[in-house]
Amino acid sequence: MSSSDRSRAVDLTRTYEVRTYGCQMNVHDSERLSGLLEDAGYVRAPDGSDGDADVVVFNTCAVRENADNRLYGNLGRLAPMKTKRPGMQIAVGGCLAQKDRDTIVKKAPWVDVVFGTHNIGKLPVLLERARVQEEAQVEIAESLEAFPSTLPTRRESAYAAWVSISVGCNNTCTFCIVPALRGKEKDRRTGDILAEIEALVGEGVSEITLLGQNVNAYGSDIGDREAFSKLLRACGKIEGLERVRFTSPHPRDFTDDVIAAMAETPNVMPQLHMPMQSGSDTVLKAMRRSYRQERYLGIIDKVRAAIPHAAITTDIIVGFPGETEEDFEQTLHAVREARFAQAFTFQYSKRPGTPAATMEGQIPKKVVQARYERLVALQEEISWDENKKQVGRTLELMVAEGEGRKDGATHRLSGRAADNRLVHFTKPDTEVRPGDVVTVEITYAAPHHLLAEGAVLDVRRTRAGDAWDKRNATEAAKPAGVMLGLPKIGAPEPLPVATGSGCGCD
Repeated sequence: MSSSDRSRAVDLTRTYEVRTYGCQMNVHDSERLSGLLEDAGYVRAPDGSDGDADVVVFNTCAVRENADNRLYGNLGRLAPMKTKRPGMQIAVGGCLAQKDRDTIVKKAPWVDVVFGTHNIGKLPVLLERARVQEEAQVEIAESLEAFPSTLPTRRESAYAAWVSISVGCNNTCTFCIVPALRGKEKDRRTGDILAEIEALVGEGVSEITLLGQNVNAYGSDIGDREAFSKLLRACGKIEGLERVRFTSPHPRDFTDDVIAAMAETPNVMPQLHMPMQSGSDTVLKAMRRSYRQERYLGIIDKVRAAIPHAAITTDIIVGFPGETEEDFEQTLHAVREARFAQAFTFQYSKRPGTPAATMEGQIPKKVVQARYERLVALQEEISWDENKKQVGRTLELMVAEGEGRKDGATHRLSGRAADNRLVHFTKPDTEVRPGDVVTVEITYAAPHHLLAEGAVLDVRRTRAGDAWDKRNATEAAKPAGVMLGLPKIGAPEPLPVATGSGCGCD
């Protein structure tokens, strides 16, 4: 028997763990990485394994100043585990891998595979090559090899799914390194997107989130400025698709036809996450953001006129180089005017390789911290006030999984309203599964969640709940191990919802 034949016949139960950092794009990529590994015969390690797996994959983010320190600290903690565990492999992918390339192996020579944002589909092959050749494999593609959604997947949710409609970004924001690592925007064909959504709905998914680095710029690559609004309307015609969300849009590309499509398409949810970043025109110009405060607030006014109950959330960066007290006051003013349901606030941190990292006027940490605390306090007050307006309303919730940390102790369940507000509700006597829909009356508001303390008014069992049941039964019935041979390239398979851009770079 040849060595290659012996490799194919090795009977091992090899487990994997994927650790994800950064934005929703990385979360979606990690679902693909998990799908690729399972398609190649690996078994997911139990939750809480903390590195006790045969393959540990880091899907990294490069938008924070200390991103590399965090990675190397985690790699360092795995080094002694790898020494004690023959055959263990460590792989590093994502934006930091795309940026640092050979540096990772030089600093952490016990890493087996380094791969970039454009070639995640190569992970199983690179792991096998590293095992056979007994040396690190570093492969960084300079351009996209395959659209992520054409790869196998292991979705984290049975009832909700990400659907990527574009990758990359054509903007040149001075604080953001994403375009350099993810490349120019590349749009996916509309027919392919809709076919994937229909396949997901066929599997029981009832909520999808359209995903792109700059999601509403969709169409720029294919020469149709109204492509995104047309896509939203097309989603409205898919039978069984109950909820459509999208993240994250850019104010520059937020046109009236998109607002009309949101308002006129019943399954597009009354929710908008649109990064503002700053309320100061001076700072926005320094950021190379192509809008100003008046334009941003004008979009919000139009959205609220068309969709009165829309919940609007945002990202804000505090302490950008050169930001004066007057600039910061303009941000506070914009927050008061916009009355965001929530704001994901970030203290500016240098992204190595971005223009902002070398700008004059870097703000002292103490000043940034003080401004940050003032902004958070203001937004907490507004969020609470906006949530209090929900008290007394009757809302439909899609029951969620794992979103209520205290549900077990409080005998409650949790769900998301149409506007994506998190609601904890009294557990009914009737069985309720993630993906099912309940009707409740809101009785209490906190800044970051709502309570429905009375009896549930209605329970609607759904195909999404059936899909959750089916997944759990399948997981329980899985054998303890599988035959692991050489990785195979799987047939394309179909692909949870989140708010906030994560990296704050939209």
